[in-house]
Amino acid sequence: MDTRRLRIHGRVQGVWFRESMRREAERLEITGWVRNLPDGSVEAVVQGETGAVETLIAWSHHGPPLARVERVEVGPADGHFDRFEKRAHPES
Repeated sequence: MDTRRLRIHGRVQGVWFRESMRREAERLEITGWVRNLPDGSVEAVVQGETGAVETLIAWSHHGPPLARVERVEVGPADGHFDRFEKRAHPES
């Protein structure tokens, strides 16, 4: 199992990024979560087989059609997840 934290920057809010990532994660059998951050970026923790995680990371570099990804930061993460979910804004 591989677990990574992603921070996606650019025009990634209001363009169906989170829902598109949730669908892609389910397709790849990845668990974890995704949420919008106050600075306009999107944060995600993804967990699954290494190849599937790498595929989702590659997808996050472009995202859905309306997104304009400028950069993706990737680092290690911890936790155990049963499904992939969209989470509320951390200040909600």
